[in-house]
This record gives sequence, C-alpha cells and structure tokens, in this order.
Amino acid sequence: MTITVKTSDKTKEMMLEYYEDLKREKTPPYAVFQAVDGDTVVTLYESGKAVFQGKDADLASDYWVETEKINSGSVQVTNSDNKKKEDKKKDIDSSKYMYVNSVGSDEVGTGDYFGPIVVTASFVKKEDVSYLKEIGCMDSKQITDEKILEIAPLIAKKIKYKSVILSNLDYNKYHSLYNMNKVKAILHNKVLLEMMEEKPNVDVIIVDEFAKEFVYYSYLKDAKKVQRGITFMTKAENKNMAVACSSIICRYLFLKEYKKLEETLNTKLPKGAGIEVDKVGKDLVTRFGKEILDKVAKKSFKNTERILEK
Repeated sequence: MTITVKTSDKTKEMMLEYYEDLKREKTPPYAVFQAVDGDTVVTLYESGKAVFQGKDADLASDYWVETEKINSGSVQVTNSDNKKKEDKKKDIDSSKYMYVNSVGSDEVGTGDYFGPIVVTASFVKKEDVSYLKEIGCMDSKQITDEKILEIAPLIAKKIKYKSVILSNLDYNKYHSLYNMNKVKAILHNKVLLEMMEEKPNVDVIIVDEFAKEFVYYSYLKDAKKVQRGITFMTKAENKNMAVACSSIICRYLFLKEYKKLEETLNTKLPKGAGIEVDKVGKDLVTRFGKEILDKVAKKSFKNTERILEK
C-alpha cells in the first residue's frame, strides 16, 4: 500500500520533529528524510509530498492527513489501493465502540514546542454517552479552546479519569533516553493502570493509536507492570466516548498549564512548532539565557537548533 499526502510547511516541520528518532541515515534524491515507523516507510520530499509505503501506510498517514486539514483547511491524498472501501468497513465495525462501558486514553501536547505533554484515561458508562454527546463531547482538535474550557468541568463531574502531566523539564530528561512514541507509551500505560486499579466494569479498553500494537508493547518491555487487553484504534476519539472525554480533559489541562507558563514568562506563547515559535524562543533566550529552554520547551524539536543558532 502506498499513500501520498501533500503537506504544507507547517506540517513538514511537525513531521521532521515527529520522525527525528526514526530517520534512516540515507535518503532518496530530493527527500528531506526517510524514516521507518513500524511496518511503514515514510519519505518526505522537498516538494512537500509525504509518501507512506507498507501494509500499515493507512494507519501511519491518517494522523498527518488530519494534521494537514487542521493546518491548511484541506488536504490532497492519493493512494494505490481501494482505501475508501476499507475505511467504510472500519467505520461500520467501529460503531460498536460508542455505547459501551469503556476506558479510553488520549494525549495532547506532543506537537507543541512549548507546554507539557498531558495523557488521560477516562472511564465512561454506556448510560452516560447520550449526555456527553449532548454537551458536545468529541475530539478536542475539532472544537475551540473556549468550548473545551466550558465543557471539560462538566465532563469531569460526570466521569472518572486519571491524568498525568509531563513537564518540559521531565520530558527533556525522558527524551535523552527514549523517542517520543516510547514516552507516550509509558504515559498511556501509567494512566491506564491507575484507571483499571479502580476495577471499573468495562467492555473494552481503547487507546487512540499512535503505534501498532506490537510496537506499543515493545516500548513497555522493561515496565514492571503493563496494561493488556487494549484495542488500538485510529481516530478513536470519534468512535469511542471515553477517548473523546480523555481528549478534551487533556486539552483542558494543557491549556491551564500553558496559561500558567505564559504568566510566569509574561509572554504570549504560540502553539505548534512553526516559525513564530522560533521568534518567541529567541526572545526568551535573550531575556533568560538558553537554560530557560530546559524548563519551557521540548528541546528535541528542531526549533531548538534554529533558536540557538547565531
């Protein structure tokens, strides 16, 4: 399977950060990089064309298709197989995951240079799904920050959840040992274990998939305890209410921490990892010294090199 996605400059920058630890040493002509993500080879060309090749190309490309939609408002995608039929079948199969007792986890902040990473696991009873739909619970990327600040407290009163907030300082320590996906796997495992310790009566445990199942568990091979029996699902926040709740709670906590960081620095911090981030980063280094990045930024991002270059 081969899927090609036309990416904007902003998405290209995000892909560079995401695949930093998965890149091959050699790249094809006119390619910015080539990386291996599970069973998929990802090649990003200077033209902005991102090519995903392998049996999991649809899975690997889904995230970037949605990211490009957010960054540009539209996206051009071509593929070499009958993907529409597969997607339709997946949508039909996944409908059974909405009105169930479920625990689901999601994360926020992994694509932002400033601010923490937040991971949440939520437990939703099937009888509460209708209420959660009524108040607008859905994927946090599809609703405004203002709406999230409004409905997240309502969700928190209705359901049980466990969250972990990884500060930039701790992230930078983690990332010296692990790549981003391993960091995410460790955090997802932590909140899922904490949630399941309360012994909720669940029909299914769902993780919004960022790595294939065998890859996810390989990241946790050294963990003392691992939550098993997980269903991994792409775009899970649109198919399962527990993941949707986790998505919103994560974003809510992220926004609160982000605001605290801005108040501490007395600076408006742009989100993402684009050019505006570099400008603000340079200003912070001028004001506080380069050590400030240890506390407020994910130093593994390419932004750090650009911010510190003279």
